[in-house]
Amino acid sequence: MRIAVCGGPYGNPYALRAFVDDARACGAERLYCLGDIGGFGAEVDALWPILTGNDIICVAGNYDVAIARGDTDCGCGYRDPKDNEFAQIVYDHTLATTDRAFAAWMGDLPTERRETIDGVDVHMVHGSTLALNDFWWESLPEEQHRQRVAASGADVILCTHSGLPWQRRTGDTLTVNVGVLGKPANDGQRNVWYALLDLDDGHATAELVPLAYDWQAQAASMRAAGLPEVFVETIETGWWTTCLEILPPHERARGRYHLYRSTLPTGFRPAADGWGPDPGPGLDGDRPVVPLFGSPYFPSRLWLYTNFHCNLACDYCAVASSPKATPRTLPADRFRALVDEAVKAGFTELYVTGGEPFLHPGIVELLDHASAQLPTVVMTNAMLLRGRRADGLADLAGRKLTVQTSLDGATPHTHDLHRGTGSWQRTMDGIRHLIDLGLPPRVALTETPENTHEIPAVAALLAELGLPGDHFAVRPLLRRGFADTGAEIGEDSSVPELTVTADGLHWHPAGADLATSPDLHLAPAGTPLEQGKQLVTERFFTARLADGSLPRPVHCAI
Repeated sequence: MRIAVCGGPYGNPYALRAFVDDARACGAERLYCLGDIGGFGAEVDALWPILTGNDIICVAGNYDVAIARGDTDCGCGYRDPKDNEFAQIVYDHTLATTDRAFAAWMGDLPTERRETIDGVDVHMVHGSTLALNDFWWESLPEEQHRQRVAASGADVILCTHSGLPWQRRTGDTLTVNVGVLGKPANDGQRNVWYALLDLDDGHATAELVPLAYDWQAQAASMRAAGLPEVFVETIETGWWTTCLEILPPHERARGRYHLYRSTLPTGFRPAADGWGPDPGPGLDGDRPVVPLFGSPYFPSRLWLYTNFHCNLACDYCAVASSPKATPRTLPADRFRALVDEAVKAGFTELYVTGGEPFLHPGIVELLDHASAQLPTVVMTNAMLLRGRRADGLADLAGRKLTVQTSLDGATPHTHDLHRGTGSWQRTMDGIRHLIDLGLPPRVALTETPENTHEIPAVAALLAELGLPGDHFAVRPLLRRGFADTGAEIGEDSSVPELTVTADGLHWHPAGADLATSPDLHLAPAGTPLEQGKQLVTERFFTARLADGSLPRPVHCAI
């Protein structure tokens, strides 16, 4: 026998009618609904004749139980105040507009249903086998899936509530979250989902079915009812704009929006870095939700490591660069492709670093390509800016290109202590050369116990060269690579900055050396940047949700 099972009509009669028509056309002999008849949409009463007129067998969801009893809230199981605030708006509308006879009908529905169909023991629940409003997410650990399956023992378990469709086998049990009809599955598609199950002689298979329906009519009905535009936007775009905090990291990362704007604390600012006024969150619009990417917690800044070998062997290099380091050079065609991909992926800044980028044989051509498309910063020790490799650098003056170098002391002794004898003088010569080329550099000082007292003198020295005050910054020493002291940095304590090397994608430029920072490696070479953004987002929330806090930024450049 073939059956069709839907979840959460959510006051969407247009999708419910489409479900009936599509399921019948697909040969379904029985139709089931797993509850949450009201919620999100505006036309709850319009669902009753569709349900009863088509013999749709229903179980009650938490929404239906709450409406029948006249509860003060939906009992949805949200924990975040903002999630509950949005849920309350729709619940109040549903409670006020649902016919009490329909509400009484909901109150007579069972909260689960179990029957044997063609030799298959089928258990139908709303949330899970543990609770009416339990969110049975696909990403739950295996032991939690097994716990829910063991509480039933059925051959097939059908659930909904979370709104996201999936199926999997746990032992001999097939579990299917059938999705919901009331809103899209946070995937950028306007269709909704239901499940078709074929049950035959003790065997069961399931298909998750995308369902097209008149979403324009649903959006119009919600506007006519005065529901907030933020709800209507989900219907029109396929992306969730409310009730985000309940989503686990994996499910949240797949959506377009990840944070409530209100969770960006007004007091939050990137760590003081000396590069001028704080730009703030940089998030346009008044939508209550924002993507993680492009917020202060995941800047739209891409780092590209051209190579890892260097003419210096600084004893605190976070990525273990030196003349003896394996070059791991990024091929020129790969570099250009990454820049083009970065533009399409929404990155707004590019940082080119190493090793020493001016050891890359085509560095000027690469900077030419990059700065023609994005504001670009190249990080260099400023010692290799003459000769063949630097030919044409002066032609890039006036472009969207900034050169940044490092000066770790006002005197040769202090600077050379960590960077090597003679390096201070060569760096100063490089800074003067850049000024002469029309590329006045930004200068960063890595603070150590030996140079803290010289920071004002370094600022004064650079000012004497004509560099503006906002071209000087102090950055922390990080305990990575060669450094055995300094600030700790990890994905649970730092804001991510997606970084690409010949070895793949990394969480942060200070952890871009695969050998010394394997914990910050995200994905192998060739992984698309869009996938990298999703991986970063998922790992960000995994770290955040461990204790509820938000990481702080650790700046390598700005």
